[in-house]
Formats: sequence, structure tokens, C-alpha cells
Amino acid sequence: MKLAAESVYVDRLARVRKEMSARGVDSLILSVGHDLPYLTGYQAMPLERLTLLVVPREGDATMLIPRLEAPRVVEMPSVFSLLPWNETDDPIAIAHRVLGSATTVAVGDRMWSRFLVDLIAHRPSTVWARSVTVMEPLRSRKDAAEIAVLAAAGAAADRVAAQLHSGEIRLVGRTEADVSADIGARLIAEGHDKVNFAIVAAGENAASPHHHAGSRVIRGGEIVLCDFGGTMDGYCSDITRCVHIGEVPADIAEAYAVLHEAQSAGVRAGTIGTPCEGVDAAARSVIDAAGYGEWFVHRTGHGIGMEEHEDPYMVRGNATPIEPGHAYSVEPGIYIPGKWGMRLEDIVVATTDGPRALNAANHDLVVVAG
Repeated sequence: MKLAAESVYVDRLARVRKEMSARGVDSLILSVGHDLPYLTGYQAMPLERLTLLVVPREGDATMLIPRLEAPRVVEMPSVFSLLPWNETDDPIAIAHRVLGSATTVAVGDRMWSRFLVDLIAHRPSTVWARSVTVMEPLRSRKDAAEIAVLAAAGAAADRVAAQLHSGEIRLVGRTEADVSADIGARLIAEGHDKVNFAIVAAGENAASPHHHAGSRVIRGGEIVLCDFGGTMDGYCSDITRCVHIGEVPADIAEAYAVLHEAQSAGVRAGTIGTPCEGVDAAARSVIDAAGYGEWFVHRTGHGIGMEEHEDPYMVRGNATPIEPGHAYSVEPGIYIPGKWGMRLEDIVVATTDGPRALNAANHDLVVVAG
């Protein structure tokens, strides 16, 4: 992960402490997951050894870390102090000591239960809360630097989508798994540091939204759904495009026209102050009106940033107002079991000038020779 300037982390910690004060949280503890690198630049390995950042509402933050992992940390004294522990130490007892008199502690969602259960035993009178109440309002509002990285990752994914549309990625006669690996390699070639997923689903397999690419050989005359993304400089890309090998049948063409309209409506709906569920409603209403509502089986979108899926979620029941800097997917789909499926996805950032789509690759159902 590319480190930001130390001043960025100092500012983030200051905003975290402001949220902690507003919510009555005495200390915040973060282990594995993306909240930790958001505040410190350090991505902890998911080990059986405890790494824990302790952020008191007042006073210095402390990072407990296994001594053998300490060389991986870029120290930033104005952000946190490093407290390595040895193999024969009890890190839970150390964490208990560092927490001191804190009575309300917010815990990172990704902290392993084995550590939390042991820590709770040391602190029977502590009130425990989820860190999302503190971290979500901060991480969901991307700043200009974060948006720039998301845009660069989106542009790189667009270039791979363009290769799919041009026929450069051969489909017919190859397995889904082979094409998935090909797309992943192209993401890396276009600047991504790692591949997070590359769904390739042909024909009837496209009716499964999270289909796992396997040994199914792609044939002519069918739709192929490709949903792929990776991580680039610490932030994620995510795009879905469909192609059809040869002439498009009337039923698929009709459904795709509805899908295209629904996705456009969802993008347009993402204005500042609109509830997140309004994006879902805008896309879903188009699909419902065309008679495909039964076959749109998932939410319209998810937040994106350091994680592929994070707040805010574009789903019915989420009345959270869209704010400047919210970054999220708009990806309605139509899935006919046993026949075919289709999805169209862009990443969108909310701005005061209106929704800004970070993906510009052709939105049509492109016909390819295979």
C-alpha cells in the first residue's frame, strides 16, 4: 500500500477523536482490516499473533505489534508509538494495560473473536461498541487524493474492458477460468497491484451473480458477463461489462436495453442529499416497470474505497443521505435462471456538481466474434 504523507494520518486521527467525543467512546481498538491502514498506513497480516492499534480519545495512540513484524511498520511518531511484544509476552494483558481506565471501547469489525473474547475477560465492566460508528462517517467520505486514486484504478479497469470489447480477449473455445486469469493478468499489466476478483460467466452461468469461473467452455451465440476489479495504490476498481458472441437474440437485446436504462437512472439519482436507497429505487423502478423485477435479486450498489465492499450501500432501507465524496457502485442486473444473466456496473463519486462516473468504457452490449 502506498503511504500518504504523515500529515494525512494526523488529520485523520484528529477527525476520529472528534467522532469518538461525539459518540462517547473512550478508546478505539483496531486490528486486521482496512481501518488500521486508513489511520496508520500499516496493513496487518492476518496472523495468530495480535496486532492492535489503541487510540484513546485523549493522549497518544499506541500500536501493539509482534516484534518480528515491527520492521514492516513505517514509524510515524506524530501518529502512533510502536510497542513491540515478544513471543513469551501476553499481548492481551498488554492491551488491557494500554487501555487503562477506558470504560467505553469501540472495536474494529475485523478483530478476531479469539482476541476480543480474551480481552473482555480482563475487562468485565467495559462497555463495548463497534468501530463502524466512529470510522464509517470518515472512511465513506473520500477526499480529493482518494478520489484521484479511485479514478486512476477505474481508468485502468476501463482499458481492460476496452480490450474485451475489441475482441482482443479471445472467448470461444476457452474456459471461463482461462479467460478470468487472462483478465486478471491484464489488470496487473494496466497498473493494478493485485486482482481482487474476475468473474467470467457464460450463457446460463451468467444467471448466478457471483458465479465462480470454472471449466465451462465458452461457446458462440451466448452472452458473457465479466465483472472484475483489483487494488491499485491501496484503492479498488470494480466494473462489469457484458458482450455477446455473434448476433444478439431479441429477448436478450430487449432485456439489455432495460438494464442500460436502469443503470443510467441509478447513476443520475446519486445527487447530494438523496437517500442511498433512492439510487436503488431509481434503477429498480425501471426494471420493475419492464416486468423483470423478479429477476433483479441484489442491491443496486455498494461503497468502494480501500475495500471492494464498504459503506455506503445502495439498498432499500438505507436512508443515509448521499454526501460529497461518497464512492459507490451502480450495478443493476437481470438474471433468468437456466438461461442467461446480465449486469452493468460503474463506480460513481458524489460531487456538488452531480454524480461523477469513474468508468467510461462502452455501456452497450457489444457484439464480438469470439
